[in-house]
Amino acid sequence: MDGLLVIGREEVRARLTYEVCIPIVREAMIALSQGRTRQLLRGIIDLEAGGAFGVMPGAMGPGETFGAKLISVFPENFAKGLQSHQGVVVVFDPESGAPAAVLHAGEITAIRTAAASAVATDALARREASRLAVLGYGEQARSHIAAIAQVRALSQVVVWGRSPERARAFAEAAGRELELPIRAAPSAREAVAGADIVCTVTAASEPVLLGEWLDAGVHVNLVGSSRPGPVEVDDALVVRARVFADHRASVLAQGAEILRAKAAGLIGDDHVLGEIGQVLDESLPGRRTAEEVTVYKSLGSIVQDLSSAWALYQQALAAGAGVRAPF
Repeated sequence: MDGLLVIGREEVRARLTYEVCIPIVREAMIALSQGRTRQLLRGIIDLEAGGAFGVMPGAMGPGETFGAKLISVFPENFAKGLQSHQGVVVVFDPESGAPAAVLHAGEITAIRTAAASAVATDALARREASRLAVLGYGEQARSHIAAIAQVRALSQVVVWGRSPERARAFAEAAGRELELPIRAAPSAREAVAGADIVCTVTAASEPVLLGEWLDAGVHVNLVGSSRPGPVEVDDALVVRARVFADHRASVLAQGAEILRAKAAGLIGDDHVLGEIGQVLDESLPGRRTAEEVTVYKSLGSIVQDLSSAWALYQQALAAGAGVRAPF
């Protein structure tokens, strides 16, 4: 068909479920670690009031799609009831080189980021892990609870945020929607007490999670900081943990928590042991003992976006969905 297919937020949300997205992201991370995909380090332009604009280009394997994500990050949008991530993912036809589809990047980002954390949790958390703590109550908090629930049977979920009122409101609403026992804690320390899995999904500029608060055997997904500067956890946690990246080169260049601990002389590049894709294809050991603390540092990878977007495009073509725009 001629023209460019436009796939909006509601269509993305309806079709890119976690049951669909988690396997897609898993395979994409394996392909990335095996060198079957290509991507550049994201380009980031800092904007006013803590905002940022990013460009993420990449290509899947031979004969597969390529494209880019153009994304803005406006943390203050949450208070306005808007997504913090706004933008588009553009995928190209690998046969003709023509742009095939433009998709809602904010929704893809929200879903695939949580799906990637679920993939990492499934690979690194203890099999019996059931107690989840989430620091933050924005859009990624809900998506992470929903995604983690796909890979572990959650017996309790505890959330924390800077506003106790908002944290309580989030816990009540998310608990009803996801049909899970979710409660708010008055402090981050109390939220992570006894947790098996911790997800940090905040816009914090300084640590909200300290390594000394965590029990042995915890798995942590570091998600909120996606560029140098803002950090969510202290150096002690980074030093204590076995650290795995979504994309090692990106994390060494732009992973704030890693850069901070390295600048303090506490770790070297070798502290980032490798990529989650290597754990998944069993070329790198993940968790070795029940007592180890593991960390997955998530910056987000364009291969997650492209693989998800191409699957959505194929679904939309088959269903006659989306809006066809002349091009």
